[in-house]
Amino acid sequence: MVELRTVSVDVPKDANVIFGQTHFIKSAEDLYEALFESSPSLKFGLAFSEASGKRLVRSEGNDAELVAHAEKEAMKVGCGHTFIIFMREGYPVNVLNRIKNVAEVCSIFAATANPLTVIVAEEKGARGVLGVIDGEGPLGIEDASGREWRHGLLRKIGYKK
Repeated sequence: MVELRTVSVDVPKDANVIFGQTHFIKSAEDLYEALFESSPSLKFGLAFSEASGKRLVRSEGNDAELVAHAEKEAMKVGCGHTFIIFMREGYPVNVLNRIKNVAEVCSIFAATANPLTVIVAEEKGARGVLGVIDGEGPLGIEDASGREWRHGLLRKIGYKK
């Protein structure tokens, strides 16, 4: 029998999280390299959960606090072949393509600063990700002033010209 549960991921203050699935022990080092090469100011910690063998959480990063937090949250989620990255001084949009191009990466479930919940299925001690809940549902539809605000914000922070 499969048991369903939800696991809330604790996202540190002023941080973003990227949560995904990968398939090989070298993922931790390859993800580290992809993140490190993306920006000299990026602070990050990542953890990768093995699905066989010693079934350890392997971690890397350049910020001890974020590495420790990634390890804790990876253990809490407890699904093999998943990875979790916490980052500051940069945004997922700046690193997602690099992460997607890591040969072992199978998928990205979420990239967010919002509250994140992982929906987990468990059977005979093995766990897998069914999906995620990222933030909250919409409250309405964007109007002209909302569109103007969005356009202005993206230009102000340098993502559009």
